[in-house]
Amino acid sequence: MARIQQLSKHMINQIAAGEVIERPASVVKELVENSIDAGSGRISIEVANDCRDIRIADNGCGIHPDDIYLAFSKHATSKIRESEDLFDIHTLGFRGEALASIISIAKLTCTTRTKEFDHGTRVKCENSEVNKTETSCAVGTIMEVKDLFYNLPARLKFLKNSNTEFSYIQELIQNLALSHPEVAFELKRNGKTVLKTTGQNMPLLTIKEIYGEEVSKNLKEVLRTDELSGLKISGYVSTPDLTRSSKKYYHIYINSRTVKCPVFLKSIDTAYKNMLSIGKYPIVILNLELPASDVDVNVHPTKKEVRYKNPNQIFNFIMSGILSGLSNYTERPSNIVEINNPAPRRFENPEVETAPNVINLMFPQPKDDTIYLSDAKAEEIAQIREEEVSQRQFFSTQPETPPEPEDKIIGQYKNTYILIEKEDGLEIVDQHIAEERYIYEKLKSEKEIISQLLFISDVQTVSATEAALIKENLAKFERFGYGIEFISDTELIFRKVPQMLANVNPKEILADIFEHIDGDIDNMEEKILITTSCKAAVKAGQKLSTWQMQEIIKKWRTTKLPYTCPHGRPISKFFEHKELAKWFQRSN
Repeated sequence: MARIQQLSKHMINQIAAGEVIERPASVVKELVENSIDAGSGRISIEVANDCRDIRIADNGCGIHPDDIYLAFSKHATSKIRESEDLFDIHTLGFRGEALASIISIAKLTCTTRTKEFDHGTRVKCENSEVNKTETSCAVGTIMEVKDLFYNLPARLKFLKNSNTEFSYIQELIQNLALSHPEVAFELKRNGKTVLKTTGQNMPLLTIKEIYGEEVSKNLKEVLRTDELSGLKISGYVSTPDLTRSSKKYYHIYINSRTVKCPVFLKSIDTAYKNMLSIGKYPIVILNLELPASDVDVNVHPTKKEVRYKNPNQIFNFIMSGILSGLSNYTERPSNIVEINNPAPRRFENPEVETAPNVINLMFPQPKDDTIYLSDAKAEEIAQIREEEVSQRQFFSTQPETPPEPEDKIIGQYKNTYILIEKEDGLEIVDQHIAEERYIYEKLKSEKEIISQLLFISDVQTVSATEAALIKENLAKFERFGYGIEFISDTELIFRKVPQMLANVNPKEILADIFEHIDGDIDNMEEKILITTSCKAAVKAGQKLSTWQMQEIIKKWRTTKLPYTCPHGRPISKFFEHKELAKWFQRSN
């Protein structure tokens, strides 16, 4: 075996870079997070040369000239001091590894200035060597990375094509923009702007700038706080009729930090469990705020993994927050102020006070530190601002609201769909699914289900496995109005059933319950509830009177989650009048 020797500083940094810098997006992440931690109000990211050249400019506080050499050395940071600080993290970065890792695998030039100095500092770094000179520049920092992985050809081979690598960068900036709506981001690729936000500190506007109006107008606000434990969940989630085919649109944050958190993901999936079809997922932009001492972010170098002191509490808090948002409940924020109409095209940037000067090369701006916007953008921001305030409504436990006017039902299609004429269009409702949703929520909230005694009941034969499952869950069947008695190991009879199912063959009920289990014996009570609701609801193909249709719609309107049935099928579809008029080439 060879003799032991001390590795060079440069090689040590290269080894560490393997953990911190996986691909170009990793460089962008570390540098942009530094810009955010520096209090920047505007950040520009430019990418070129197959994502190997990266330029990031900000108007943050800059780096003190005496700290330059330290900034590019290993384990040097301004964000923590003592070991106790690791359990009280309030910044995105804190390890002090990123810059030292980057300069070991790329050529980097840093131009920076703090407001205390009339001149700036420029440093050129290559092969972990740092050379410093004075220069003139505005307050803030520009990081220019060239030839990423130039000295690690093996790492270059593992990179994907430039389009894929850039997609990782774009996804990263989208995540950061959504979690920091107070910061204006601009992402360019080969000189062309790909993404841009205005940094008006209005989450709904940022969502619209990234995903468009169609998404932003179909979101529900989530806002829930628990002052005792210091928890707050805020953001937006889509209704079950606005879905995607993957979880790519899950944007989840802990104290504004992007995370991959199984507890968070499970709470989202559980909240939407009986509202979405298989393979469909909602759009989620949620930030969980909690005391820094209650969450550990020092788990992995990427800082995406977290651990909680009380994961069960976190799970239930997030899930209940989402369900409240979907059921149109939002807390009234304690800090709502009256918003006056601003002058056209002129909006104050809240970040300017902390970073009054802007890097002239990247962000030319008027001297009065005011951002001027086009008429269209000014009107859009004013409208979004009004929408965000209007969405923050408080609903008491028993709101005193005037009764809703009856829907104008114009008929029934195929004895299955109820047609409703609205002022602005046509609504089509599936009669079976609408009533199923109402019955499901009603049964779930009731403490006692009225049962119908059966004087005659056919003997039902089940398998040994099914018999064991039923015996284990007899109390749950009883909870929803079923009385089951075994007359042998695999034979049973129904002594009673829920009154609403008095005319349904018990054999069908059991068959449906076992079909819904499909290998999953968890949440047996939920399976019973879903089957009961489905069997009790009016059937597709059943002719209804206008009064019967009116009753179904009236009850459905009272449900908390009127989007889908417990199986995840959509209940209604709305066609705007202008869509119909356009189809028939009418002007109105």
